[in-house]
Formats: sequence, C-alpha cells, structure tokens
Amino acid sequence: MHNNSNGFEDINFAKLDIDRKERTGFSEVVFCQGKDNSFLQEIFCKLYETNGEVMGTRATEDQFNIVKEKLCFAEYDKISRIIKVGKEKKLLGNIVVCSAGTADIPVAEEASQTAEFFGSYVERLYDVGVSGIHRLLSKKDLLSKANCVVAVAGMEGALASVIGGLVKVPVIAVPTSVGYGSSFEGLSALLTMINSCANGVSVVNIDNGYGAGYIATQINRLSVGRV
Repeated sequence: MHNNSNGFEDINFAKLDIDRKERTGFSEVVFCQGKDNSFLQEIFCKLYETNGEVMGTRATEDQFNIVKEKLCFAEYDKISRIIKVGKEKKLLGNIVVCSAGTADIPVAEEASQTAEFFGSYVERLYDVGVSGIHRLLSKKDLLSKANCVVAVAGMEGALASVIGGLVKVPVIAVPTSVGYGSSFEGLSALLTMINSCANGVSVVNIDNGYGAGYIATQINRLSVGRV
C-alpha cells in the first residue's frame, strides 16, 4: 500500500482517488453494489482515513455490517441504501427534492441524502405526482425558494415537465424503474423526461438519485457562492 504522486492511492484491487475533493470539491463516493466484502471494508477505512468522512451508495445491510466492524460509528439508511461515516456540518442553500409517488422515495432519498452529505440543505416534497396535481400546486411557495429542484418519477415521468413550467431554477429529472410492464423498467419515464417541452429540465440515468443529488449540490453551491 503506497501513495502515488499522481494523486491516487494504489491498494492493489483499487486505486483510490484521494485528490478528488481538492480537484472537484467532492470526495470519492463508494458504489457498493457487487464489491467483495473485504475490498469494501478496506476502501471505506482508507477513504475515511484520508477525508474524515465517506459515503457509499447501493449498499446492502450485510455490507453495512461489514463496514461497521471497522468503523463502528457508521450509519445505514435502509430506504436509500446509503452508508455514511462522517461528521455534522452546516447545511447551506436550498434544494427541493420531489417524488411523484411513495414508491419513488428510495431514489429520492438517495438524491436527498447525497446532497446533504455534501453540505446542501434539502427540503423533501414526496408523493406529489400528476395524478393529484393539487398536491404539488399547494407547495408552489416552497418550490419558488429553491436554488434547484430534483424531480423523481416513474410511470410516465410527467412530474419533471410540470415542475419545469412552475419554477425559474434548474430542474434535474430522475426517471425511476417504478411502473407496470410497458414502462420498460424506467425507459418510458426516461424518454418522457428527455423529450420534455419545459425549459430548464436536465435528465440523469434511470434510478440515479446519487447523480441528481451531486449535480443539485453543484448548482446549489454556485447559488450560495461556494464552489
């Protein structure tokens, strides 16, 4: 195990990007799905040692228990499937994360908790899909105060277009794999969002709450003058 002058640490099975926070403003996050338990444990320990905090996405409870063996103060959220080892921080700005339905909340929580881990203040607005549009419209004041809005929706994915027509800030659309057979595991929502007629709507990949939370934080940091 050794430090590399190019800004990464080579631990044989992984090359940890220890300079990422200095270079991009965000420390490296661990994608836990599919990783060997011993590899995962060492990666978490080394990133915590380097950054004083570390987050992992798409983690199982068994993987959390493996991490907790070495980092006893690690926390796990079953809904978002996020492992966090970190410190309290002041949350800045304002991001609103919306979900169309309750079934979309796991992806919405991945976005919300990612943004919070990176220092953004998040307002959650869940179960406000277009089948009951009055639920969303009753929260127009909340939406109007946001620096960025994340719209998480499965089925036909119309929520992002509706929000895009209501707010003056960027909307990050997140299609989810929630829906019946012809939703094609999120492809239907993805195509709706990509083809949105509303201005200011950008789209991340299916179920990619992490990506949305990351981009939302970049926008939020610019809004509060912190980059």
